[in-house]
Amino acid sequence: MKKLVLFLLPAVSLGICAVLAMAAAGDNPKIPSMPAAVSSNAVASLQNGLIIFSLMGIGPKKTWDDVTNQMYIMRLATAKWTTGSAVPGVAGRLGSVAAGVRGKVFLFGGYILDDQGNEMTVSDVNGYVPQDRHWYRGEDIPVPVDSAVIGVTHDRYVYLVGGRSKNGPVSSVQVYDALKNSWSQATPLPGAPVFGHAGGVAEDTIVYVDGAKKSGADGVPYVVSEECWKGKIDRKDPDKIQWSKLPPHPGPAHFGIAAGALDKDRRITFSGGSAAIHDFKGFGSDGKPVEPSTVTFDFDVRGDRWETVAEDNIDPRMDGRGILETPVGRLILGGLVKNTAVTSRVEIVPHK
Repeated sequence: MKKLVLFLLPAVSLGICAVLAMAAAGDNPKIPSMPAAVSSNAVASLQNGLIIFSLMGIGPKKTWDDVTNQMYIMRLATAKWTTGSAVPGVAGRLGSVAAGVRGKVFLFGGYILDDQGNEMTVSDVNGYVPQDRHWYRGEDIPVPVDSAVIGVTHDRYVYLVGGRSKNGPVSSVQVYDALKNSWSQATPLPGAPVFGHAGGVAEDTIVYVDGAKKSGADGVPYVVSEECWKGKIDRKDPDKIQWSKLPPHPGPAHFGIAAGALDKDRRITFSGGSAAIHDFKGFGSDGKPVEPSTVTFDFDVRGDRWETVAEDNIDPRMDGRGILETPVGRLILGGLVKNTAVTSRVEIVPHK
């Protein structure tokens, strides 16, 4: 990390240098915590990670009235968090996904939690324009989903891979054209439909792992999937994907893993998650709390292989919706930590 600081020093402001210095100092580097603790929040970045966003999610009470529609923004130049314009709508959401595309932040789907504990997946697409600090409504998702995998190619095409709709997990791969504000359907998932899986898109390659699939057994709605898949996107047709199965990944986690693509390294990084399926409160189907995995691993797209990065993360997470690549490192914003607590801390994910 110190080499990174020295490399960036001439090109960045004093504010960013201060954050870089914080990230490099000591055995336990820290980034300023968010203004509030949230889990199952969507995350995104702009300007090559110089601006990071946390959107919606659920707070420490983990009740229906603690779901927020708030957005938090940190500009590395100031090393401070600010509260941005709230996401439009009558209620906040969990399980949404977001991405920075063409200088805007796009927010997709998710589910609303009511006072009876019912969950309703929505089709909303919201775009945020930082320069004007305003939101606008995009074209609705054809198949509404929450807990999907998201990825971007060519700063234009946004892929929503699988996810959960009102009747359970879907095999759809839905492609949003941020230039035309339109949707198309790509080659569907090759394996069982899943939600709560993890993955990303790097160098026109989709990688996703695990998640929850329908069990087919009475009284047990979902079981863990242990399938890992790679999809090569056709360079001429963004809707055409050639899927192939991957070997099992390192680590014990299969659900609620945070993941993010690192295009410059041609890698997709995975961290945390749990071995068992859990709800938004962090409890398994047996009613007992689950604990986050301490393992971080990568998929090397060029090398076509898994690599274990770390086995002993000091601040592991579940339900951190994504990993953001920034000049100070790979970040997870919020999520569930040990003892199922919701955190405002920002984790710097280990890397090689």
